[in-house]
Amino acid sequence: MTYATDRPYCDADSHIMETRDWIANFTDPEIRGKLPEMSLLKSGTKSFELINEAVEKQKQRIARGAAAVDVVKGLKGWNAPGAFDAAERKAALDDLGFKRQLVFSTFSASQYLHHEDPDVRYGGIRAHNRAMAAFCSRDSRLIAAGQVSLADPARCVLEMSEGVRLGCGAFWIPGMPVGDKSPGHPEFDVVWQAFCDLNVPFLLHVGPNSPTKIAAYENNGQPRPRDITGAEGGENLRVRDFMLLSVGPQQFLTALVFDGVFVRFPRLRGGVIELGAGWVPEYLRTLDLSQKIFKRTDPSVEALPLRASEYIRRAVKFTPFPGEDVGRLIRDAGPELFMFSSDYPHPEGTDDPIGRFERTFKGISEEAKAKFYCDNFQAMMAAAR
Repeated sequence: MTYATDRPYCDADSHIMETRDWIANFTDPEIRGKLPEMSLLKSGTKSFELINEAVEKQKQRIARGAAAVDVVKGLKGWNAPGAFDAAERKAALDDLGFKRQLVFSTFSASQYLHHEDPDVRYGGIRAHNRAMAAFCSRDSRLIAAGQVSLADPARCVLEMSEGVRLGCGAFWIPGMPVGDKSPGHPEFDVVWQAFCDLNVPFLLHVGPNSPTKIAAYENNGQPRPRDITGAEGGENLRVRDFMLLSVGPQQFLTALVFDGVFVRFPRLRGGVIELGAGWVPEYLRTLDLSQKIFKRTDPSVEALPLRASEYIRRAVKFTPFPGEDVGRLIRDAGPELFMFSSDYPHPEGTDDPIGRFERTFKGISEEAKAKFYCDNFQAMMAAAR
C-alpha cells in the first residue's frame, strides 16, 4: 500500500547515495584526474566495499524484478531502493506516494566544493549538477538540487544558469561567509539577482555551514562517543553538533536580513533544510527585538522598511526534524513557514515521518496541514510546480 495517500505530499528533502564514480562519470576530462576521492568519513563506513555490495544487490533486485514495497520502513542508505539508480527511484517514489520530491546529493561535495583550485571547484560543481539533473530527469516528480559556490560570483552565476538549463530547480549554497566577506556583501548581489532572474530558491542544508563548535567542550575526560551513524571514529553528528545546528543558518539569514539582501531582492526565496525548526519562532522574535534595540545606532538596521522578521516570513521556509513538535511551531510562528520532509533514504528520516508529524497536530486545521505537507513547498519552488 502506498505510504502517503490522504492528501498531496511534497517532500522537501531526499537524497542520492553516490557511488564511487558518480561525479567522475559527469566530469570534463581535464578536471576528472584532479578530483580527490569521495570522503566517506561522515557515512559510518570507511570502505567503498559496502557501496560495491549495495550496487551488486541492486543489480540482483532488478534481475529478479523485485518490487519496491513499503520502502519507508525498509533498508536505508545505499541499500535502499532508488538510492542511486534513477529507474528504481521512480518505483520507490511510486511506493512513497509523494507528489514532488526535492533531491540532494550526500557525500560528493567533499571532492570539489572547497577545493583550492577554482577550476576543480567549479568543474566539480558542474559535474554534480549534470549528475543531479540526469538522475531527476527520469521522473517529473523529482527536482534536482544543484550546488553553487559564491567564491567567484561570476562563475557562480554561470553555473547556476547552466544548472537551470540542465534541469536543476534549486541550488544548495554553503551557509557560511565567503572568505572574509558576508554573503550580504554587495559583491554577491549578482548571485542574488541570478536567483531572482532564474526564479529558483537558494537552499541551506546540513553539511557545509559556518563552524560553530568550540573543540575544547569535547575535552571532558570521557571517551569520544560514537556518531549518529554508530561509527566509532566517524565524523557525522554527535550530540554537541546537533545542539549547534541552527547557529550557522541563523548567522547566514541574519546577514541577509541586516545587510539588506532581502530589501534589494524582494523576489528572493530560500529554504533551510535538515537543520531543524524548533529554533525558528524565537529567532524571529529576536530579529525584531534586535531591530528595535539597534535601529538607533546602526544605519543598516534603521534603513529596513519592514520588520526584520517579515523578510524571513516572506522569503524562507524550514523543515523540522521528525520528533519536533510541529503543531507547537505552527501555533507559535504561523502555518506559512514549515515544510514536510522525509530525508529518504537517510535513516534520520525515520520509518514513519508522517506519523511522527501527525502526532503533534492536535488542534491544527486542515488548511494549516495542507500548507505544511504541500503548499509551502510549492510556494518555495514556484518555478518547478
